[in-house]
Formats: sequence, structure tokens, C-alpha cells
Amino acid sequence: MSFDTLVFYLLAALTVFAALRVITARNPVHAALFLVLAFFSTAGIWMLLEAEFLAITLVLVYVGAVMVLFLFVVMMLDINLVQLREGFWRWFPFGVVLAAIMVFEMVWVLGSRQTVETGAQVAKHAADYSNTKELGRLIYTEYVYPFELAAVVLLVAIVAAIALSLRHRRDSKSQDVAKQVAVRREDRVRIVSVPSGKKAGPGIED
Repeated sequence: MSFDTLVFYLLAALTVFAALRVITARNPVHAALFLVLAFFSTAGIWMLLEAEFLAITLVLVYVGAVMVLFLFVVMMLDINLVQLREGFWRWFPFGVVLAAIMVFEMVWVLGSRQTVETGAQVAKHAADYSNTKELGRLIYTEYVYPFELAAVVLLVAIVAAIALSLRHRRDSKSQDVAKQVAVRREDRVRIVSVPSGKKAGPGIED
């Protein structure tokens, strides 16, 4: 067994362990931290495949941004753990069946004749090989239409999330740009005439 194969099995076992702890940990903060561990071990597998750009992106985007947001939400919200786990055992048989189907599909795909005959091996490249440059060339040439379609889907998801979270409540303040533009001077400024002289008080001569 080569060193690369040994490292791959170690990282794969660590990823599976972290993924199991994500769904079995009782503390949501611990579950989020195990998810960070799963991201790091997956990034290590990407590094073995010489996909450095994807590994760095996985760490920077998901660990550095998304997981920080998850931890912020989990620690700021008052989550009722008892209520959160009420339907766990009710849906447990369905989860086991779904996991078995997914494992069967992975074994069937990886053990098929097409996969075995390809003999997929990690290609060794020269020292001046740029993974980022090659990835960009493939995205903007051969896979430009799927890339644009994914961008449109993400844009629609962002707009839908904003539309669903935008609620007009009486206790919330929001700006009306149309009213701000159409405002008149008479509506905001009132000129008051104040006399310059002042009356003398009682007992005070002018």
C-alpha cells in the first residue's frame, strides 16, 4: 500500500466519522464543529487529487464563512433540544432505508464494469501545471452552459429567500424611496416668524 493510498483511507475514515457525529451529536455546536472537521478532511482528499483550488475554496468558503454563520445562528438562538429530537426515532427507519439505497447505488456505480475498466488513476502533472487555470478553461469552454444555468438557479434562490424573509410588520421600520423622492419643502420645513425684541419683565424698565 502506497503512502497516498494510506492517507486517502485515513482521510476517508475521518470524513465518515465526522459525518456520523454531525447527525448523532446532542449539542448543535459540537455537530457544527464536526462538520468543520468533515470539510477539512474532504479538502485533504481534494489535495490528493491535485485539485488544490477546490480544496482551498472548500476551506475558505464553507469553513471560513458558512460555518461561522451556522455557529452564529446556533449560539444566538435559543434552540429547544428536546423538541428538536422528538421525531428522531419516528423517522429513523426511513433514514436507514434511504442510507442503504445510497450505499447500494455507490457500490453499484463504483463496482460496475465501466468504472473498473477505466482504471481511474490520479494523473501526475508537471510542476508548472495550474489547477485553477485548467478548471477555468473547462468551465468557460466545455461547461459554460451548465455553469450559467447554475448561476441563474442560485440567483433565483437568493431572490426567493429575500422575498420570503421580507415581511411588512407594523413594528419594523422601512424606507419608501418613492415617498422620499417626491417629498416637498413645505412638508418638511416650516418657517416661523420670531420677533426680534423681547418684552421687559415685571419691575424692569426698558
